[in-house]
Amino acid sequence: MSRIVALLLAAFLALTAAAQAPFPELESRAAALKALEDADARFRLAGVVYFGRSGIAADGPLLVKRLSDESPVVRDIAGQAVWLVWSRSGDEEADRLLESGIAEMNARRYPRAIEIFSDVIARRPDFAEGWNKRATAYYLAGEMRKSLADCDEVMKRNPQHFGALSGYGQIYARLEQYENAIEYFRRALAVNPNLTDLENVIRGLEELVRERRRRSI
Repeated sequence: MSRIVALLLAAFLALTAAAQAPFPELESRAAALKALEDADARFRLAGVVYFGRSGIAADGPLLVKRLSDESPVVRDIAGQAVWLVWSRSGDEEADRLLESGIAEMNARRYPRAIEIFSDVIARRPDFAEGWNKRATAYYLAGEMRKSLADCDEVMKRNPQHFGALSGYGQIYARLEQYENAIEYFRRALAVNPNLTDLENVIRGLEELVRERRRRSI
């Protein structure tokens, strides 16, 4: 397990422990799949925890569905779990490279981060998170068009990636294409309604659109 996934898992388990909602321990994937659809929120939470601990990127849609769960605890834990599964490529070396690239990006060494994420992509072109992290690095480096292109690649592999959808919104906002930004922020919210901060962002952009239209009259 890479360090980044280990850290995410540690944070996830800490959040689970603090959830104050006792839930059964599940020992098989079949049991977890069944639990995710149970009427009892404790069992749905147990299913989310199971996949958060051991799921892979392909299990993402199972957890995304629970982002709209009626239980706030299940929604909260699912929000953490989905990032965990998205971060698991199934390739130890690719995960190590991803971690290294994130470290470079956090240190603002964006050209080097982009090189490393490109290595991840070359090694695992089907791994959406490699593309997503490079899109982020391009955005931080001011390369908006390249970031948009990588977001397109994320969508081809994971159309539910609300992080990339929100990324589109940020890029278009910086390009002052506010209508496009609003569209993508709304799409991100449609996938993950827990991104409530985006509601204020959307309202702010809508005001900018109205102001631009008033000035054009």
